[in-house]
Amino acid sequence: MSELITRRKLITTGLAAAAGASGLGVAAYLANRYGLQPPDHGGIYGVGETFTYVSHRLLLSDRWLAREFDRSQISKVIPVKGKTPETDAYQRLKADNFTGWKVSVEGLVERPRTFTVAELQRFPMHSQITHQACKEGWPFIAEWTGARLSDVLNAVGVLPQAKWVFFFAIDDWWDSLDLPDPRHPQTFLAYGMNGRELAPDHGAPVRLKVARQLGYKSLKFLNRITVTDTMKHIGDGLGSGSPSAGYSWYAGI
Repeated sequence: MSELITRRKLITTGLAAAAGASGLGVAAYLANRYGLQPPDHGGIYGVGETFTYVSHRLLLSDRWLAREFDRSQISKVIPVKGKTPETDAYQRLKADNFTGWKVSVEGLVERPRTFTVAELQRFPMHSQITHQACKEGWPFIAEWTGARLSDVLNAVGVLPQAKWVFFFAIDDWWDSLDLPDPRHPQTFLAYGMNGRELAPDHGAPVRLKVARQLGYKSLKFLNRITVTDTMKHIGDGLGSGSPSAGYSWYAGI
């Protein structure tokens, strides 16, 4: 955040806005006032989603951690949600053991560049055993291995005006995060799971892993990252394909 916002300031700001606005208007006001994501749904759902997001961002530390587990708690069965891309491009990458895969990092950065899997593996390797929560009943606990996204962003130099990081996948899905999560130590570009290379069903060769949000935010089959100061000109301007599919942009847990 560009300024420190105390609990009292949040409450007084909300009350002042509420005096002359509907609940949805208050949510939009707070989002606009503090540079946050506006409601991505109308009515009560938009209000609830925005206030959840605002409360998480303003009342919790950017460094709060998702729970981590020990190896004895890793799930015996790891469910798969979503199909492996059937495009010729992905199948060629898979047949070549993903040696030709690259992820580009561009936008509001000082040094745009691309990374191969081998180059990501040269960053300090980190692992974590976390729970992947799912709205549709596909949860599991797994050990993820990869490069912290913050290390990659530091390598390219995020510019001061940046607010959002967008992620694009080989299968044309897309999503985004505001900067607290990309900079968080539990946000990974994961290339391994449970001691093995990431399998195609789980997003090979590299997927985003966001421990502090529901599983659908952990985009699979990653191939492009864009740092920006606005959502307005990307897709429908809501920051993700999720709202059009009935899910909220913010999925904090």
